[in-house]
Amino acid sequence: MQPTTPKDLYGIPTKNVALSRYMSKVYMWMCAGILLTGFVAFNVATDENILRMIIGNKIVFYGLIIAEFGLVIGLSAAINRMNSMTATALFLLYSALNGATLSIFALIYTQASIQSAFFTTAFSFAGLSAFGLVTKRDLGPVGNFCTMGLFGLVGFSILSIFFPNMMGGMYGQIYGLVGIVVFAGLTAYDTQAIKSMAPLSAHDEDQKKGAILGALKLYLDFINLFLFILRFSGDRRK
Repeated sequence: MQPTTPKDLYGIPTKNVALSRYMSKVYMWMCAGILLTGFVAFNVATDENILRMIIGNKIVFYGLIIAEFGLVIGLSAAINRMNSMTATALFLLYSALNGATLSIFALIYTQASIQSAFFTTAFSFAGLSAFGLVTKRDLGPVGNFCTMGLFGLVGFSILSIFFPNMMGGMYGQIYGLVGIVVFAGLTAYDTQAIKSMAPLSAHDEDQKKGAILGALKLYLDFINLFLFILRFSGDRRK
């Protein structure tokens, strides 16, 4: 199949039309992943037997986490060697597994806090992504800074395994605030990067796979932004 270029009202190919359609696919699949995650998380959280199996069985819980990491790494690294249907299925599978693990937050935070954090994330993400989409400024320095911050967050998380008290009190609040700043910046940066690297002249199959990979990046930004907002401002159950 030969690549096709969208045309305007006068039959003249336009890059803007092609880019608009491509980004629409990215956002569509990202939203599909988020909705699937929310659907699975809600149903698992309201099913005591499944929830107890995930929380009470370390093999199941860590197996889900390992599977999620494997899917993200595999999808990102091998997407060029798979077809678009496989890439889409793996993305949706990852979204579903992520929903199962995120269901445990229903036991930690109140329902009102989770809802508030979600809507705050949705509005914030929309504004940040729109900024990354329309700005003419190079957000590369922002991306580099936030990537360094991300490594710092990962390092802090690893240390907290050995020193659990690090995640409490003032340090926990700082950790949450830094996470919000990091993923806010990455949301804008990743949106601009996805836009600038859109495979508009590629075959339709490559565009579909590119849209899935872009959706995965923005999905991860959204989920992590949500979790850090929830951590920073959420009310824990007593």
